[in-house]
Amino acid sequence: MSSVPISPQTRIPASAMPIRVVRQLWGSYALRALLQALLTVFAVTTFTFFLIRLMPGDPFSSKVESLMIQQNLTYEQARTVAAGLFLFDPDEPMIDQYTRYMSSLLRGDLGKSILSAGTPVADQIARYLPWTLFSVGLALTISFTLGALIGLAMGYWRGGILDNVMTFLASILSGIPDYILALLFVLILGVQLQLFNVGEFRGGSDPNIPAGFTFEYISSLFKFALFPVTIYVASTIGTWILSMKSSTISTLGEDYITVAQARGLSQRRILTAYVGRNALLPLITRLAISIGFIVGGSVAIEQIFEYPGLGRQLLRAIVTRDYTTMQGIFLVITIAVVLSNLLSDLVLGWLDPRVRVSKEGKL
Repeated sequence: MSSVPISPQTRIPASAMPIRVVRQLWGSYALRALLQALLTVFAVTTFTFFLIRLMPGDPFSSKVESLMIQQNLTYEQARTVAAGLFLFDPDEPMIDQYTRYMSSLLRGDLGKSILSAGTPVADQIARYLPWTLFSVGLALTISFTLGALIGLAMGYWRGGILDNVMTFLASILSGIPDYILALLFVLILGVQLQLFNVGEFRGGSDPNIPAGFTFEYISSLFKFALFPVTIYVASTIGTWILSMKSSTISTLGEDYITVAQARGLSQRRILTAYVGRNALLPLITRLAISIGFIVGGSVAIEQIFEYPGLGRQLLRAIVTRDYTTMQGIFLVITIAVVLSNLLSDLVLGWLDPRVRVSKEGKL
């Protein structure tokens, strides 16, 4: 008897097809990482929304107290005036506020500032974000590049003068907070030694120079960003140096380094092609997270030097309890950190397939 071939449709029940498709999709490393990133953004956004409303004080009460003191109004009069200024109802149930906020986010609306009535939060972020991306991004590039090069040299020629001196300096710099360095910088160099006039470097650029793609304006941008960039580099370079040194020493113990030395390869080729490239891999994740935090900037440094970045605007929103502005900035920071971390996972999976295989094996 001739056998009738069985089609694939008869082998797999129709009810099992969706399950199989879901399993295949979930088996994709990139798709699974993307779904985890979306879930993280949702969880952090929800947590942030309720957390800032549990902080003591609210913008409505602060405005009422301010009106009572400044304009000598009664409580009821001040409350009436404040109610007309704000688009915020403090008596609205928190769950209703959350539902309305999330529905607005789905439409791409970050809302309007509570204190600056009628000003969209998205416009505020668009105004201050470029300054932070410029200053902190430039500082991170310098800090990571110098730190990786110095740490590589220290790890490869460990025990020498460079290693001993830079280990001492890097340990000190990595242990001092950035705002302490900024204050010392201003007090010692600016006030005591009077090497520069602190008041001349307030802001993001020279107000007398019109904005544009000109040499004068670009020079002004670098001039006013010099102090924030210097402090940020000084406060972060120590961590990069010590991390790269540790990673380099660990890489030097690998068998392929011994083989490369036995083959008679030049020291320069071993240092760059074998040691440096592999020692950088553990630093990629930390660099990606640092890139994400560029969006938030350095709150203390921007406040001390009055640099018009997003971190300084976030501090103002926290002090004045501007809920919508705080939510918008925290959301942008969260998305930036999650996306940078996601990108680092994908890049590591591409550079080192062992990372991708190990994570796929956790299914």
